[in-house]
Amino acid sequence: MTLNQLRAFVEAERLGSFTAAAQALDMAQASASELVRRLESELDAELFVRGSRTLTLTSAGQELLPYAQQSVEAADHGTRAVRSLGSLGGGTATFGVLRNADYYLLSNLVQLFHARYPSVRVRLVGQNSAETAAAVAAGRIEAGLVVLPIDDEGLSVTPLLRDEVYYVSADEERTRTPVTIEAFSRAPLVLYDAHYGWQDPTRRQIAERAQLAGVGVDPLIELEHVEAALKLVAAGVGDTIASRAVVAGPAFPAGLHTASFDEPLYDTIALVRRRGHPLSRATRELARIAEDTLREIGAELRYT
Repeated sequence: MTLNQLRAFVEAERLGSFTAAAQALDMAQASASELVRRLESELDAELFVRGSRTLTLTSAGQELLPYAQQSVEAADHGTRAVRSLGSLGGGTATFGVLRNADYYLLSNLVQLFHARYPSVRVRLVGQNSAETAAAVAAGRIEAGLVVLPIDDEGLSVTPLLRDEVYYVSADEERTRTPVTIEAFSRAPLVLYDAHYGWQDPTRRQIAERAQLAGVGVDPLIELEHVEAALKLVAAGVGDTIASRAVVAGPAFPAGLHTASFDEPLYDTIALVRRRGHPLSRATRELARIAEDTLREIGAELRYT
């Protein structure tokens, strides 16, 4: 069994005829037909019912098809990976980043990568971690950065940075002592990531704690961005949560106060990729730069 035989079989099934398969593979029709015939001879099974107009898979062909497709796809990925080694003179890097990427200096990621590899196209997708994880698992993007926990079926997860999440209020009295989940549930809350709600990883941690404590958390206001939530908190509308990177950022409003939770709450940022699917060279290099950046930020946060 050869790769060329499998490729001819896959293309014939996809296009419905040996003639169309031969055109796609840039070979003579007789050659494509002969490759499949040899494959059938080796397997001692007919793979197609040869009709007058189109090819139809037999039961043996249906059994073989997914394995043949995987073999061809793996070979194609390997070829592209090898050809991209060295100069990174082309290709596309696809990568998911955090919605609050700027607070972790990830806004410089593209600039740094482009300076090193100006011929590589870059596609960065900024979205909630739940959506990033789903997009990587589905193969819509190659890899990405997420906040844990996520649904990790089919994913390889590499934790990179742990950042404490604080309770934030304009009322200093509410931040004098660590905040319990019971006190949190009673507070007037302004929470962000409204679209994903309790699917958001940070909120999932809060919901689990509330469930164990037998209380409910019902926000007064929900909106999309942490910056908007902080503005409402500064205006005295309610309280919110924010990671240490956000609290330490230059845009954090003056006059706000923070407190840890009585059981400290953390955002763990991780790199995710599809398990068993190697990254393209371009995306692998982009992921490496992102990892290095986050590890440096993590070191800074530990010592500030």
